[in-house]
Amino acid sequence: MSVVAVTASACSSSKPCAGVGVTSQIGVMFLQQGYTDLAGASYELCAGGKCVKDKLEQEDITRINLPLPDDVDADLGTVRFRVTPKGSGSPEIDASSDVKLTRQSDGCGGGAYSRGLAFTKDGGLTTKIPSRVTAAWRDHLKSLASPSEPS
Repeated sequence: MSVVAVTASACSSSKPCAGVGVTSQIGVMFLQQGYTDLAGASYELCAGGKCVKDKLEQEDITRINLPLPDDVDADLGTVRFRVTPKGSGSPEIDASSDVKLTRQSDGCGGGAYSRGLAFTKDGGLTTKIPSRVTAAWRDHLKSLASPSEPS
């Protein structure tokens, strides 16, 4: 019976593991305040030799995640964030920051390294998340949870 418990919990212990599934990643909260019409602009977030690229939506705040390999360690190095407006050949935003990752335990003896950053027009790319970025993200989540009013 304990074999079933171990298999079901994905741990080497028969005790359930609350944090199974933590992943190594970099996340950037991009507050678009101060920029005009970035809808359709391309972004690129790079770190540790990996990059994620996509297009921005027209919204107040955007969350961008870059999955990292499982074998990454705390000394990631430089994180680079670029945004190029639609139809432009050069980035409007080209920011970088040296980042140390934080280890998050999975509760089973393993874990992953990750770090959250923020980008604002006046503050640049930083690991110190300003309270207005946190508030904007909270408002964004509330708007997603609220039913839309009929037109």
